[in-house]
Amino acid sequence: MHKTAAEAAAFVDRLRPAAEGATDREIVLAPAFTALSAAVNAASGSNIRICAQNLHWEAKGACTGEISAAMLTEIGCTHVIIGHSERRQHFGETDGTVHLRVLAALEAGLTPIVCVGETLEQREAGNTGIVLTEQFTAGVGALAPDQFGQLILAYEPVWAIGTGRTATPEIADESHRLLRSLAADRFGNSAADGVRILYGGSVKPSNFAGLLAKEDIDGGLIGGASLDPESFAALVRA
Repeated sequence: MHKTAAEAAAFVDRLRPAAEGATDREIVLAPAFTALSAAVNAASGSNIRICAQNLHWEAKGACTGEISAAMLTEIGCTHVIIGHSERRQHFGETDGTVHLRVLAALEAGLTPIVCVGETLEQREAGNTGIVLTEQFTAGVGALAPDQFGQLILAYEPVWAIGTGRTATPEIADESHRLLRSLAADRFGNSAADGVRILYGGSVKPSNFAGLLAKEDIDGGLIGGASLDPESFAALVRA
């Protein structure tokens, strides 16, 4: 919940020079709902894509305060984050509603960025694998293979978000490797090799290169370090 429409547009304007030279990677910004249109307009003609932070699974109806997939595609969004840990922790998101949102996004032609991750309590209890397996299976496991091929996964250990406690590249890669093995078991090796898995959790320019060096880490889901255009540009260049 950062940046007005004007601030988001100014951010895009400052990021564009860095984005122009990064044609071999996908750059996606996810501002607040009220700033989406301004961000889309500011990013027009660039390789910056605009993403919503959530959507509802219904096309319309008595869902006060919610946003539909059609509303997002109409203004030019191409991606949507689904199942972010803050939505799970504070707003009642479940693996079941994650699945419904993923279906709605895919039907509308949006690319879902589907988040999974364990809490500190779950990690310390040795349940990381169980939690990730449950979230993967219930959230995306029932998709058809062609549907799974259209989404992006994001591993965000809740204990490392906004705490300054970044998972080491080895810890992150271990969880990414588990997610890729789950994808292989359910959808086949080709799908598992093709799915991009992002890491999110106190990522910053000083640690991003080390994370990206790991075989199963394909990118970042950036939080606080994305609020400053120079910091985010450094991450893009990494």
